[in-house]
Amino acid sequence: MASWSAAAAHAEAPLARPRPRPRDVAARRPLDPLRSGVTWIAVLAALLGGIVALNVAVLQLNVRLSSLSRERASLRSENASLQSQLSSEAATPRIQALARKRLGLVPAPTDATMFVELGAR
Repeated sequence: MASWSAAAAHAEAPLARPRPRPRDVAARRPLDPLRSGVTWIAVLAALLGGIVALNVAVLQLNVRLSSLSRERASLRSENASLQSQLSSEAATPRIQALARKRLGLVPAPTDATMFVELGAR
């Protein structure tokens, strides 16, 4: 029985482990900033902010392009109207010159308008 009690005593007494020393805060290794989750969140937030800013800039350019397109159409219409007016104004003196030269016609005086009454029926 002696062996039995010796074995029991051996099983009950665990080996003493050395206590781990408390780590000194100053002795800690510095954390790698690229492994920090906060760093990745900041990088992703900056990228998303850049994408939003780019989309806003494109939207503003599209609005500006639309207004310039409307203005261009208006200016083309106005140019066509002015071109038509110019051509009609330029044609009148040419027609008058041809009428004087070929037919011997002269313009009527503008201040002396005369009315001729024809006999009544």
